[in-house]
Amino acid sequence: MLAAFREVEDQLSTLHVLDEEAAIQANAVAASERSLTLANNRYRGGVTSYFEVITAQQAALANERAAVNILIRRMNATLLLLKGLGGGWNVSMLPAISTR
Repeated sequence: MLAAFREVEDQLSTLHVLDEEAAIQANAVAASERSLTLANNRYRGGVTSYFEVITAQQAALANERAAVNILIRRMNATLLLLKGLGGGWNVSMLPAISTR
């Protein structure tokens, strides 16, 4: 019984931390998108080379990937929380995925 309480508390704590990480990462994504827009504008204006645009694109993509990884970790923590609360799931209950 104590192990179940500990598991629930651990997952709640993990979700809290991941929520904070997600908010910080969302700001990083927004900042990198602004940087990409500025780099594109400078390139179109002839102020800088396309290398700056590529660098800004790489930074934006890295931040978006980090945001997706946090989302995946949040989903996993949510599933573990449900499991700790006594909820179960059955693979046969999942919707079928079309391969078309």
